[in-house]
Amino acid sequence: MSRRLAAGLLAALALAGCKTVGPDYHLPSQATVKAPAAQGGFVGAQANPAVSQAPLPLDWWRLYDDLRLDGLIGQAFAANTDLRIAEANLERSHALLAEAQAARRPNLTFNFDPAYAQLSAQQYLQTAAVPAMGLYDVGLSLSYQLDLFGGIRRGIEAAKADDEAVEAARDLARVNVAAEVMRAYVDVCGGGAELAAARRALDLQQRSLALTQRLTRAGRGVSLDVTRSQGQIELYRANIPALLARQRNAVFRLATLTGRPPAAFDASLEACAAPPALRAPIPVGDGAALLARRPDVRAAERRLAASTATIGVRTAALYPNVALGGSIGSTGAMSSALSDLTNRYAVGSNITWRLDHTADRARIEQAQAQARADLARFDGTVLTALREVESALNTYSHDLDRDANLRAAQASARQALADARRLQASGRTGALATLDAERTLASTDLAVAASQSQLAADQVGLFLALGGGWETAAAR
Repeated sequence: MSRRLAAGLLAALALAGCKTVGPDYHLPSQATVKAPAAQGGFVGAQANPAVSQAPLPLDWWRLYDDLRLDGLIGQAFAANTDLRIAEANLERSHALLAEAQAARRPNLTFNFDPAYAQLSAQQYLQTAAVPAMGLYDVGLSLSYQLDLFGGIRRGIEAAKADDEAVEAARDLARVNVAAEVMRAYVDVCGGGAELAAARRALDLQQRSLALTQRLTRAGRGVSLDVTRSQGQIELYRANIPALLARQRNAVFRLATLTGRPPAAFDASLEACAAPPALRAPIPVGDGAALLARRPDVRAAERRLAASTATIGVRTAALYPNVALGGSIGSTGAMSSALSDLTNRYAVGSNITWRLDHTADRARIEQAQAQARADLARFDGTVLTALREVESALNTYSHDLDRDANLRAAQASARQALADARRLQASGRTGALATLDAERTLASTDLAVAASQSQLAADQVGLFLALGGGWETAAAR
């Protein structure tokens, strides 16, 4: 009768457990990522000739057609310490997933325990001493969790989603490293351009000083003009150390980003005197492509999937845990080893069911609250991704307008200086007018150089917001 009862209980449990408990994961219909406004084109890309809605290429930095830049990013992908950490984290995550998957396999255990022992006579209610003897215990046992209610399956589902989130974090590290290398390279080359402009301004002012001194000696100028010109030279000279420091610091950053000590920097980089320039509009794609590409969006979605699966893990604790098992072995004195007196075997099942589910239900509520928080976090990540692209496009567009205005001012300043020099040479104006014109041209030259560096930095910010650059690196 006991056998029939056990068989009936197992059959009932099998029927009850034909469906995995907990919610099956799918993106909620109200998720922000599904909104039409999140899937369409970018506001900042409309009527903007500097960008296009073509798809973003895999290696966006190759749009600059700069072999040195390509080499630096390749070195960073191979040796950057942040990427090494990300790769190690991913390897650990793979191992955690393998551990979770191992719970679905049978557990096979072998033991062998030989000993030479003096047993206690009173332990066995004997009055005479038990002689010392050789004892042993050898056996093989097998157990298997039936997972009738899917707790293990949901655990594997959660571990897989966590693993995919860690993989997305690794991809995000690649995006950030590529952008940081590009930003440092822009600082090096943009700093070189600004240094060249500062040195031209200094040279211009020195030539102006020489002219002013000649005119003063000829009686056509005053010593005050010479003093003012000398003071202006010192002001221009004072700009150069800060620009040199900025450029050298950027070279140091490039060294560490590519896995080398700062002292091993590439000194030839400091010869770069023009920021990298694009020869075509920036391809930005649309919102749907952005959200499918950005690793942080993918990581947030995978964390939501993991927290949803965890609800099933917690729910399975409300139901019985059923395991089947068996063992075979031999235990006793070595003198009777492997005889009928020492051999043993067993086949059976183990059913455990916690009757007080107060804590289990609290854990379910915790998991459900975590899933709601992860959905909100996912929505926030989507909104942040869209905002970052729109903000980068807006900044780039306005800085392009500012650069155009500065270039127009630069052309006017050049013409004004030429006119002032001609008038001064003919004696129709004094050196002060020429000095003012030179000061204006030097200021606009420096402003244009800084604007070009800022435009290159804006492009890096836009590419970073677009989230590309990890795809082909992941395939290597």
